[in-house]
Amino acid sequence: MFSELLILVIAFLSLIALMIIHEFGHFIIAKRFGVKVDEFGVGYPPRIFGKKFGETIYSINWVPLGAFVKIRGEEGGVDDYRSFSNLKIWKRVLIVIGGVAAFWIAAIIIFSIVFGMGANLPVGDQEVQGLTNAKVIVVEVAQNSPAAQAGLRSGDVITGVKIQGLDSEIDKIADFQKITGENKGKEMTVLIERDGQVLETKLIPRINPPSGQGATGVALERMATLLEKYPWYQAPIQGVAYTWKVTVASLKGIYIVLADLFTGKGAPQGAEFAGPLGITVFLANAASYGAGFFLYFIGMICIFIAIFNLFPIPALDGGKLIFLLIEKIKGKPVSPKVEQSITSGFFSVLICLSIFITIKFDIPRFTEFLRQIF
Repeated sequence: MFSELLILVIAFLSLIALMIIHEFGHFIIAKRFGVKVDEFGVGYPPRIFGKKFGETIYSINWVPLGAFVKIRGEEGGVDDYRSFSNLKIWKRVLIVIGGVAAFWIAAIIIFSIVFGMGANLPVGDQEVQGLTNAKVIVVEVAQNSPAAQAGLRSGDVITGVKIQGLDSEIDKIADFQKITGENKGKEMTVLIERDGQVLETKLIPRINPPSGQGATGVALERMATLLEKYPWYQAPIQGVAYTWKVTVASLKGIYIVLADLFTGKGAPQGAEFAGPLGITVFLANAASYGAGFFLYFIGMICIFIAIFNLFPIPALDGGKLIFLLIEKIKGKPVSPKVEQSITSGFFSVLICLSIFITIKFDIPRFTEFLRQIF
């Protein structure tokens, strides 16, 4: 139970770290152009504490749902040579894009690490095109079960079973379940791979197992190679290429979804919505399949959030770019009062949508996750 809660905390902190990286992208470019940054905060106010270094306050705040950077004059109405609003438009565009670019840079770094270590993907018993080296892996062993008494551990790869001199290769979860189900009460030898070694251990499947445990008391997952492992000097190249590949595929997917919505076909069947709490649960589940898949999942989130932030919606970076485009076309900025009103209105809509998704989708996911832990 403690390990699952620790994974949940790590997943949540990872999501917060992504928001900090995003805001740092805005922060570092604003600083580069000489704009005064009044505050860089982790979490949202009210403030727990803050410390001023130079001209910027660095704060920790009570609402742990992200981060923010307060740039002088970003909301307009500040006549200061070091304000955002007094910069040339191209510099303001770069500051806005900086936060989005930070996500893509993070994705490249993360995928480079993943390509350096390799990553597996849970695929179940179905065959998935393009994935290789499918293996049946132990993900959990029940206490006092035949599997525990046989010394099976989480992470072991089950490769085969021997019964009365007959060898059976294990390629799918159903293979192991069928053999153990047909041989309850009989001794069998299980072949496993552990830390590069091939081992054999004996166990006897239970005739009457406790509810929810099965004959051997072991939870299995079939994993296949998602990203091949590359030498360290090739991994960054693969990281860049894969980030580009996922970005293009994501944009195509978004185009298809939007086209279906506007033509009345509706949302894709089986589509799932998730807010910060739901994404945290997804990350925690991803962590149970190993560090490679966990990092892979974070890299994917980086790209998705980067694209989402470019949507031309006020309150997002894409909305800010629209206001700058209007200023470029008109030759003068949109009234700060008008821009703030529009931005506040859309921000309220996004907050309401986030609350709806949290109540409708995320809380049930989180409740189920906790139920499985306890």
